[in-house]
Amino acid sequence: MELKRAERKIEAHQEGEVIGEITYSDTNNGMWIIDHTYVDPAHRNQQIGEQLVAEIVNWAREANVKLLPLCPFAKKEFEHQSDYQDVQANT
Repeated sequence: MELKRAERKIEAHQEGEVIGEITYSDTNNGMWIIDHTYVDPAHRNQQIGEQLVAEIVNWAREANVKLLPLCPFAKKEFEHQSDYQDVQANT
């Protein structure tokens, strides 16, 4: 599997096919809102969603922005991964 960054999203690719994605909205004030995470049902339970969240966290660190995880899956990941707190927006 390969993760590819695109405009306002990261896609998970396998054998040339998109099998998952995480999307965000840019608030233009140093914060991205994670609004959607999706993994194709045939590829679930393979940690793809978790890898997508980890990659957007890395991207946010590189871009020096904070993340607001509104997507239920991403929100759950932030609750379980204490090392994501440095990029989590205070609400």
